[in-house]
Amino acid sequence: MPAFSGNISLKEAKLKAAKYCAYQERTQQQVRDKLYTFGCSSDEVEEIISELILDGFINEERFALTFARGKFNLKKWGRIKIKYQLSGLNISDYCINKALEAIDESEYIHTLDLLVAKKWIEIQGKSHPNPAQKIINFAMGKGYEVDLIKESITRQRLLFD
Repeated sequence: MPAFSGNISLKEAKLKAAKYCAYQERTQQQVRDKLYTFGCSSDEVEEIISELILDGFINEERFALTFARGKFNLKKWGRIKIKYQLSGLNISDYCINKALEAIDESEYIHTLDLLVAKKWIEIQGKSHPNPAQKIINFAMGKGYEVDLIKESITRQRLLFD
C-alpha cells in the first residue's frame, strides 16, 4: 500500500470504513464521503472503495434491496418514491430495478389497499369536495402509481358502500 496522506494510516482508514459498512448497508458515495473526512486523498479513497467492494463490504445491489424492502415495509412507500430516493443516492438503474422487482406484487397491492382504506375511513364524515382526489394525492405522496391507486379506490368503494 502506498504512503497515506491523511491523519490516520491507510490500513486504519480501511478498517474504519469496513466497520462503517458492517454497521449497515452503505452506498459507494456514503463511504467515499466518510473516507474524505478521515483526510484520504481521492486516489486513496478509490483504492479503499475497490478493496471494500472486493471484500463484500460494499454492494450497491444489496444496498438497494435492503433500502427498498425497508422503506416499503416500514414506511409503506410505493415504487415511485423508492426509485426516486435510490436515484438520488446515485444507485444504478440496474440495482434500482432489481430492488423494485423484489417487492412482491400482491403484498404491494395489499399495502396500497390498506393505506387507501385507512385514508378513506379518516376522511369519512368530513366535508371534502372530492374525497377520491384527496386519497389519490395522499397515495401519490407515498409513491404509488395513479392507476393502482384508482383501482384500489374502486375496490374500497365496493367495501364501504
